[in-house]
Amino acid sequence: MWNQVYNPFDNAVLSTIAAAIPVVTLLVLIASNKVKAHIAAVIALIVANLVAIFIFTMPAGMSIRASILGVATGFFPIGWIVLNVIFLYRLTVEKGSFETLQNTIGGVTQDRRLQLLLIAFSFGAFFEGASGFGTPVAVTGAILIGLGFSPLAASGLSLIANTAPVAYGALGTPIAGLASVTGIDPFLLGAMVGRQLPFFSLIVPFWVVWAFAGWKGVKGVWPAILVTGVSFAIPQYLISNFINPWIVDIGASLISMACLILFLKVWQPKELWLSAALRTKDDSAASMPAPKPIKPVSSGQMWMALLPWIIVCVILLIWGTDMFKLAVNKWAIWNYPVPELHQMIQKVAPIVKAPVKEGAVFSFTWLSFTGSGLLIASIIAGFLMGFGPVKLITEYGRTIKVCAYSLLTISAMLAIGTLTRLSGIDATLGLAFAATGVLYPFFGTLLGWLGVALTGSDTSSNILFGNLQKITSEQLGLSPILMGAANSSGGVMGKMNDAQSIVVASTATNWFGHEGTILRFVFWHSIALACLVGIFVMCQAYIFTGMIVTP
Repeated sequence: MWNQVYNPFDNAVLSTIAAAIPVVTLLVLIASNKVKAHIAAVIALIVANLVAIFIFTMPAGMSIRASILGVATGFFPIGWIVLNVIFLYRLTVEKGSFETLQNTIGGVTQDRRLQLLLIAFSFGAFFEGASGFGTPVAVTGAILIGLGFSPLAASGLSLIANTAPVAYGALGTPIAGLASVTGIDPFLLGAMVGRQLPFFSLIVPFWVVWAFAGWKGVKGVWPAILVTGVSFAIPQYLISNFINPWIVDIGASLISMACLILFLKVWQPKELWLSAALRTKDDSAASMPAPKPIKPVSSGQMWMALLPWIIVCVILLIWGTDMFKLAVNKWAIWNYPVPELHQMIQKVAPIVKAPVKEGAVFSFTWLSFTGSGLLIASIIAGFLMGFGPVKLITEYGRTIKVCAYSLLTISAMLAIGTLTRLSGIDATLGLAFAATGVLYPFFGTLLGWLGVALTGSDTSSNILFGNLQKITSEQLGLSPILMGAANSSGGVMGKMNDAQSIVVASTATNWFGHEGTILRFVFWHSIALACLVGIFVMCQAYIFTGMIVTP
């Protein structure tokens, strides 16, 4: 049995600096744009092992086993999702149905700002609610690049837009994870998040258009932006507070898309914005594909183009239900407790009041994985589009080849997240935030941001820091419901700059090797929005206390 060590130098500052070395190494290497993302991730994983073993005293065998567990967890389920959604995308491109879908969406409006609202924000939120784990960025980035957006615009703006829905992603998985570690009713946590994020659901559509077209661009379409934000924010609040936290994104996104499309039937901007490049030095005209002319689409063609994605949505809605998972996981499951790691590590004070053994089980629920649902949907859609079995297998092999480096990066990133969690490195960083006293509502929110930036998942961040948020808030006399929700709400703003999301975006837009450029573009947007969430949580904690959900 090994007890985690949170202050190896007996000096909080030095220990925090040491704990930050792996993530700083990763971010610096990626941001330099001189090291490919998969190499940067592998180097950072090696550094994380060295820090865990030689500074935090984790036994070398445990460190290596934790890394291997993370690699497996990285591919299943996250890499599995990315692989299969890119497979479906490539099938639709080859048959021309993706181009038809682009023309269908482009036919609603040719204005690039409005296309961003419809695709990156509203349509992306639907996929976030249905599956999460990088799917919305992969889908919306691919659609935008096909409509003629530059690679940086398609990837960067998809990442920024995919923030407000993340806390309820994959049918409320982050809320369920937060509830599992805090013991707080998920309906209370979901309701509290629903009293924080709707304000940012109003802000993010404005922010996306501003990042793309500047204030002048915002002024030209502000009524449509307002319709998009309001029609998403209000259902987000109502569903989360009065129905349940599982279907928030699905309901809000459908209402938002419907309202925007109906609004555009009676209103159009005076001047169309047809440029698809960002106003930034990193977004050169040379990197921008030539815009494709919008072809008229019949209703039959439109439904055939939508059919693959309708199949995906139906299957993923089924896959996301507890009823389905419980039914198939009774037999389609393989749990592998990692020897000499599972329950051989203890969390200790001050992270927990009494020692808690850490589980290390690779749960291979092969059929209930979201990626498995995507693969089944892709095969069904492929047959309906006219592909034969041999052609499907051939195309799948090509997809694996295209995604190989991305899958390596994702697996290495999850290995870092798993290792830092089991070694206590993440907890050391968390304790540094907990020492901020009266400012804790602000920095506790940023702790959620850090967790997502490290792990690439709001669910993982909630599991990682949720109990720490509860314990610290109770010690400081704050509401644990407020700070648990703040961890999730702050975390969503870290989604745009975690390495996994950036790799997914670069893969979807075929802009390999430019992960550093994407990171530089989204990083300050991520920081600014996270700080705004932190300030808002501070106001809820000390001024607008009536907004806090009570049991």
